[in-house]
Amino acid sequence: MNKNNPSGNNSTRREFVKNTSLLAGGILAAPLLSRANFFSGSDDVIKVALIGCGGRGTGAATQALMTKQNVKLVAMADAFRDRLDNSYKELTSGDNSDGNVKARVDVPEERKFVGFDAYLKAIPLADVVILATPPGFRPIHFEEAVKQNKHIFMEKPVATDPAGIKRVLDAAAIAKQKKLNVVVGLQRHFQYSYRELIKRKDMIGDIISAQAWWNNDGVWVHPRQAGWTEMEYQMRNWYYFVWLCGDHITEQHIHNLDVINWFKGGYPVKAQGMGGREVRVGKDYGEIFDHHYVEFHYADGSVLNSQCRHQPKTMSKVDELFIGTKGKIYCGDANIVDHKGKVLYQFDRKTENNPYQTEHDELFEAIAKGEYKFDQAENGAKSSMTSILGRMATYSGQIVEWDKAINSGIDLHPKVYDWAANPPVLPGADGMYPAAKPGVTKFA
Repeated sequence: MNKNNPSGNNSTRREFVKNTSLLAGGILAAPLLSRANFFSGSDDVIKVALIGCGGRGTGAATQALMTKQNVKLVAMADAFRDRLDNSYKELTSGDNSDGNVKARVDVPEERKFVGFDAYLKAIPLADVVILATPPGFRPIHFEEAVKQNKHIFMEKPVATDPAGIKRVLDAAAIAKQKKLNVVVGLQRHFQYSYRELIKRKDMIGDIISAQAWWNNDGVWVHPRQAGWTEMEYQMRNWYYFVWLCGDHITEQHIHNLDVINWFKGGYPVKAQGMGGREVRVGKDYGEIFDHHYVEFHYADGSVLNSQCRHQPKTMSKVDELFIGTKGKIYCGDANIVDHKGKVLYQFDRKTENNPYQTEHDELFEAIAKGEYKFDQAENGAKSSMTSILGRMATYSGQIVEWDKAINSGIDLHPKVYDWAANPPVLPGADGMYPAAKPGVTKFA
């Protein structure tokens, strides 16, 4: 008997996967499920494929394998063999906080896939896919996972340009029709303090303004190596190229922007702002800005003032603040105060959870129970678009309207994914990459 299913009825999850697949996939879904189950050796196992084996992908896989359900990692895919090997080593090293992780990794050599097309080989083998490559690839990976009738955990952001957002929104509608659970790695939705604050947001009356910050030192750099093509260099340093990362306003600051959208119950209608490269200006830093300041306007007239910065030895802050007609919500402090400073509510920090783990716990619990519970792709796409709207505003120096931006058709991606192909942006003779210039750049 399965300890997670005392009734001994192992059909619930299998029937759920089968039925949701049949909604749009017809009888073709049955061979996919059968093929995946061939590897598990157990009727109730939930098989996982990891697409993208960097640090976040390895972390997400670890969290999936630490859930209470009968979960096994059965396939891994990455553009680079060394990243896949490092991830596999970490997952099976025995140094994880839960000893079950190593035992739940069942990825022999024949189910390790490398290259731009690796995801096509791994996705069919699983019930759930974890999408954790650089975000520029998220739309095509998400489309394929939905096409293959898989439940999905995908990291944020879900796209880096308006064309990608459109693709995700279209696939999200199909996922919803098929009743595929989709969780996006905007983990504050799973953090207990944020859940308690949003329950009580009416305590501050109408939200009239908000502030959001993601200010810190920045991230890693991988020096160019002999023998790397330009495509490999950019893939290795994906954070510094807009087609892969979306700039740090998209890759990181999306968390804070999403919180504002969540509490507001909507998305901005326009934005204007400023940004540039003041500190991070060398040829090792690609084309992205090192600071952005954006004024987002919502339909009800409220305004979000947003800032993000990657500049060492400056003030660090990652937080959100809401100002209402009756008081304020300080998300970082997890409290609500009136305009005289009186604390109206204080979350008990001793009861805080690890939201990165909770998002996987709740996803896999729903799948095991045969429940359709998570439909986060549309919000993930629109919060990603919020960050892209902000980038368009800072890059161009213009007021950018949501409808015009999302319908612009701007597609930053290469026509061909190949190590010998040219990426969309190339360095000049001096090794420097062209960067956006406010007042000159048009919605880049």
